[in-house]
Amino acid sequence: MFDLDLLRSFVSVVDAGGFTRAGERVNRTQSTVSQQIRRLEETLGQPLFRRERRRVQLTDAGETLLGYARRLLDIAAEAREALGRESRPTVVRLGIPEDFAVTALTDVIAEFAREQPSVRLEVRCDLSVALREGLAHGRYDAVLAKREPGQGPAFGAWPETLVWVASRHHDLAGGDDPLPLITFLPGCIYRARAIRALEAAGRRWRIAYESPNLSGVQAAIAGGLGVALMERATVAAHHRILDDGDRMPEIPPTEIALDLRPDAPEAAEALCRHMAFFCNQKMSKNKSSNR
Repeated sequence: MFDLDLLRSFVSVVDAGGFTRAGERVNRTQSTVSQQIRRLEETLGQPLFRRERRRVQLTDAGETLLGYARRLLDIAAEAREALGRESRPTVVRLGIPEDFAVTALTDVIAEFAREQPSVRLEVRCDLSVALREGLAHGRYDAVLAKREPGQGPAFGAWPETLVWVASRHHDLAGGDDPLPLITFLPGCIYRARAIRALEAAGRRWRIAYESPNLSGVQAAIAGGLGVALMERATVAAHHRILDDGDRMPEIPPTEIALDLRPDAPEAAEALCRHMAFFCNQKMSKNKSSNR
């Protein structure tokens, strides 16, 4: 490996015709330039200059090195220029609920990433309570999280319809006491809603199955392990939405809100606009299908 600084001094001595004038070109003293040439010669194991009084002439090794030295310095300058033109990617940290990550929202985020190659997305799925805490502590630039309706301003907010769900192929332990519940882990707003509603209705309950992710909850429902409170859009083919005949308490809607950190980069705001457009379209389709 050649030391580019030593090569630069070597080329300067050749171009300037001497050590003193070379030092002026590279803003170093004559003695410093001489020391650098000596170091280069020691590295190569052979002299590069013949010193004759005030004149210096290249040796055969010096003439051979000169062409390579110029090329190496040119390549280094070209690399610096290229790297200087390239801007570092803008990092946008996004948090979303796990049950949204397995829906079309993933495609929407991927579409944004393709359209904005200069933006590097870092996406994490978690419970809404953890996402909101992470946003407050600066770990995210934007989060899409579930919340109780009307909990302050947001970049965008959309209502969620919650329904009680059981297996389509297994009889609900209709009349089971206590009622077997399938839930997400503690901290989930659906879990808290379900428990409060059952207790207000005087229904006894027990946690029959809990999972940190949507696929686990959906599989447990399909297997007939109990009932769960779910957002309507996540109800699967092997599920059945319970009705009035199942004597389940009514559940008011929750809300999904998109929040942007105040000092987030412009790219994070662009992502939020992209996601808000998707959520608005999704809500319009849901309203049309429910008519």
